Amino acid sequence: MGTVVDFRSGRSAIHAMDGLTHVELTWVEKKIEYWIRFGSAAREKILDRHRRIVSFRPGTVFAFVRWAANDFGTLISRIDIVRAVAEGEAHQTLPFVRPGGDILLRSDGWPRVERVLQMIDAIEQLGIDPEAVSADHWRHVHNRLTAGQEPRAYTLDLHRAHLLRRRVQP
Repeated sequence: MGTVVDFRSGRSAIHAMDGLTHVELTWVEKKIEYWIRFGSAAREKILDRHRRIVSFRPGTVFAFVRWAANDFGTLISRIDIVRAVAEGEAHQTLPFVRPGGDILLRSDGWPRVERVLQMIDAIEQLGIDPEAVSADHWRHVHNRLTAGQEPRAYTLDLHRAHLLRRRVQP
């Protein structure tokens, strides 16, 4: 059975044995805009015209963008690049993500969020699916942005090396 998650209470009305990571997305134009920038969803459930839940299999990497504003301006701009975890695996908690995930990158504030989105665009321009990028690269980007430094660009050579490493790892 699928998981029914009550995101408002933080409790899952569990059939949670589906082993998926569930992300609640909300879209109210120019008020609350939560969306997935990349990542292959295993399932999607539409709750109403403004909300839906997308679910990811363990190991899937996805980018979750949150932006919200009121009459006085932006309240939150945030992007998280997350690896969905298997049941029982250690993870960090994250709002609107159940049970949570391995957070590879977290960036707050529109200038940094925009920089991460530009880096994702550059990776896609190389013909690489951002979901397939090395987790170490996302951690590098997180650390460099946190330190106020420019991250190294992801290249085809780095990606080939990552794919070769994955082939030989046990």
